[in-house]
Amino acid sequence: MRIGYKLASEAFGPQELIRQAVRAEEAGFDFVEMSDHYHPWLEVQGHSCFTWSALGAIAARTTRIGLATGVTCPSVRYHPAIVAQAAATMALISDGRFTLGVGAGERLNEHVVGQGFPSVRGRHERLREALEIIRLLWQGGYRSYGGRHLQLEDARIWDLPEQPPVIAVAASGRESAGLAAELGTGLFATEPKSSIVDQYRNAGGQGPRYAEVPMAWATDEESAVRAARETSRWAITGWKVMSELPNPVNFDAATAWVEDHHIRQQFSVGPDAAPHVEKARTYVEAGFDHIVLQNAGPDPDGFLDFCARDLLARVRALG
Repeated sequence: MRIGYKLASEAFGPQELIRQAVRAEEAGFDFVEMSDHYHPWLEVQGHSCFTWSALGAIAARTTRIGLATGVTCPSVRYHPAIVAQAAATMALISDGRFTLGVGAGERLNEHVVGQGFPSVRGRHERLREALEIIRLLWQGGYRSYGGRHLQLEDARIWDLPEQPPVIAVAASGRESAGLAAELGTGLFATEPKSSIVDQYRNAGGQGPRYAEVPMAWATDEESAVRAARETSRWAITGWKVMSELPNPVNFDAATAWVEDHHIRQQFSVGPDAAPHVEKARTYVEAGFDHIVLQNAGPDPDGFLDFCARDLLARVRALG
């Protein structure tokens, strides 16, 4: 069992994210995972730095804690050749502490380069080709690739780690879980569904299984719920909405209906450890072994102190 801390690049600036990562290492977390966005989900969040620069700075400021993207789309805003090079460099400068989390992407971040946003089928086809390109480049030497959507011409990554990073592929069903088993070396999910883990394992997947656990910590329940509603209500909409809306203003409009009881249904809330442990338990029992604590509460330092004092040991005991 390994426990991670989610660095919300949409909610904090880069200096603050680096500071939180250092504190997470001091608090006893095993890894930090950072979203890779161009836009925040909501206007009120107010941030969205370049994830790879922040991760490089975190690698330089820490010594033990693992680093992961959660997740990068390697097929629209980035070409997979760039992601392959960036991940190889991160693996080197972090001394092997880096995991590349990848997924099919959201319109929110990918439409900005003016190439549109593919259909569900199209973006899964592109993700497959991107993974094939990344794995090809990590074999070394000059490589070319001709796919239906993506091409590569005489490309070589000159600085490669001895051991390539884990590629954790985001999955929500049978097809994506199968892709994670076939072309990834790990699984990434956001729902406590044992069916996803079973599908991954049945397809031959044997790597680490990452999952994000939605929490909102504060010194009282009302403050936790209010903060989560103000900054994280986008998570209530579900993936079919989250992947399709183009800008924060659209998420503002699409989540105007969210009330406190919706937050309480999805997030564990409040100052006590018990509800947060029970929320994590659902993911552990579903078969995930890399549990990412995603705090939507108003006080990151208070949450990190709470984790070090009360929560981490109890979540580890679930494993």
